Amino acid sequence: MSNETSWIMSSRSTGNGGSCVEARRNEGLIEVRNSKARDAGTVVFTTEEWDSFLFGAKRGEFDQLLVD
Repeated sequence: MSNETSWIMSSRSTGNGGSCVEARRNEGLIEVRNSKARDAGTVVFTTEEWDSFLFGAKRGEFDQLLVD
């Protein structure tokens, strides 16, 4: 069984050229990349770091970064 998943994009992506990120699990790590610059590299998180990020995002910890 492979420890790699396909790249996924948020269901909130409009698909019409908006800025989006893609993520996948690869060898026990979470990789994130820019969907418009896929060859520019990835940011890599441990599963614990990714879980912490998602938990914080769901709680609104990053809402101050949103543009009005």
